[in-house]
Amino acid sequence: MNRNPVLDPTLQEILQVIKPTRADWDTRITVIDQLRNVLQSVESLRGATVQPFGSFVSNLFTRWGDLDISVDLFSGSSILFTGKKQKQTLLAQLLRAMRASGLWYRLQFIIHARVPILKVVSGHQRISCDISIDNLEGLLKSRFLFWISEIDGRFRDLVLLVKEWAKAHDINNPKNGTFNSYSLSLLVIFHLQTCVPAILPPLGEIYPRSAVDDLKGVRKTAEESIAQLSAANIARFKSGSTRSINRSSLSELLVSFFAKFSDINLKATELGVCPFTGRWENISNNTRWLPKTYSLFVEDPFEQPENAARSVSRKNLDRIAQLFEMTSRRLASDSNRNSIVGVLTAPHISQSLVRTTSLLQNHHHHANGVRNPHNLNGQARPWNHQMQQNWSQSNNIQNPPYWPGPARPRPQQNWSQNNPRNMQGQTPFRGQRPVITQAQTQQQQQQQKSQYKNGKQPMMNAPSGSSQSQGHINGASVARPGAPISQSQRGQMWRPRN
Repeated sequence: MNRNPVLDPTLQEILQVIKPTRADWDTRITVIDQLRNVLQSVESLRGATVQPFGSFVSNLFTRWGDLDISVDLFSGSSILFTGKKQKQTLLAQLLRAMRASGLWYRLQFIIHARVPILKVVSGHQRISCDISIDNLEGLLKSRFLFWISEIDGRFRDLVLLVKEWAKAHDINNPKNGTFNSYSLSLLVIFHLQTCVPAILPPLGEIYPRSAVDDLKGVRKTAEESIAQLSAANIARFKSGSTRSINRSSLSELLVSFFAKFSDINLKATELGVCPFTGRWENISNNTRWLPKTYSLFVEDPFEQPENAARSVSRKNLDRIAQLFEMTSRRLASDSNRNSIVGVLTAPHISQSLVRTTSLLQNHHHHANGVRNPHNLNGQARPWNHQMQQNWSQSNNIQNPPYWPGPARPRPQQNWSQNNPRNMQGQTPFRGQRPVITQAQTQQQQQQQKSQYKNGKQPMMNAPSGSSQSQGHINGASVARPGAPISQSQRGQMWRPRN
């Protein structure tokens, strides 16, 4: 495949804007805490816990992403079945309490959905929230997606880019007959399973059956059992000595993703997408999927034989296929940066990129002046002690992110100072633009020359989140927390394990 030289740096600039900052994590933590306070005012929900799931837990949300929340009635005890009628009653009581608090607006009760939910918008930073009752299945799937993202860092970048593209073209709304975000993530998984060589294994090799069916008995025991088996199989896949390594760039994978599904409307008449086996499966030969009543079948690998794309209509599927084909063609041939940004993003992203162009040119360079394509926007890697205990204590598996540890106050610093581990999470375009005078630049150059003469390696002015401020785990960049960490905190924090 001929590489478009403009595409890779443009994708990194888009990711720079859409990846969440520390402030975006903190905002969602505040929203979760506000919901906890509301629960205390509802007699029937006292003692229930608030558990985020979805893209917030899988670490696949953008800065404008929604927040999925489960109100768990039986956290830590035996898994009991909560009937749909009971969920509707409890959500109705919660709705009245949230309305009385005055902290929420646009409250909408989707009472007859497959999973009843409250759709609300928080008064704090206008975060859209979907609230459900005892959504253990959603939490389990979110953890699996997080574990999968730890196999190869390109998965997360692709999901973020595809979701942003889908929103820009209005095909990421199941209410309108298009994709939900979960089905888009499954399409990305399937693409990475079927590229050559494969980047991800069939998900049946990570967990050999429908994981939701194993959510029974004591919750902690069931979750630990699922985690242990998944961890062992992920480790086996990653350590496979005979496995060929796919070194395709992010841009190559994105172009081939759109090309692969450019005729999805034709394939969908006979074939279904099956991430569990990692293959296109013939619908007529798969008794689990019959009778076929869907325009597109994307099997949920963790809750078989559910169709994650059941909302996609036939009319929209034809339009979706055309968008796939158009995007593939444009990305492969168009060398105009602004045109590429227009194809992949919504107008507010394009405007952000225009405002940050000069900063990207000035600050995203290595010591030798080469552009740094791996800037991750200074984001902190989140962790949570409670989930550390509840989910994977004694399990050799990475924890899903929950929220960052408490941030310590920091003195205000000028962007031009040597601060390679700035963890404030502020993107340049949101705060004050750096003012770097010519005299400051000359002074910095003189300091670097002096350090070289003395045999020292000068510390360059790296932007927060650059490759100089990151570690690397299995080829994926991981930002290191910048605040000092005590020995007790170090034992509690989330961290990947080999």
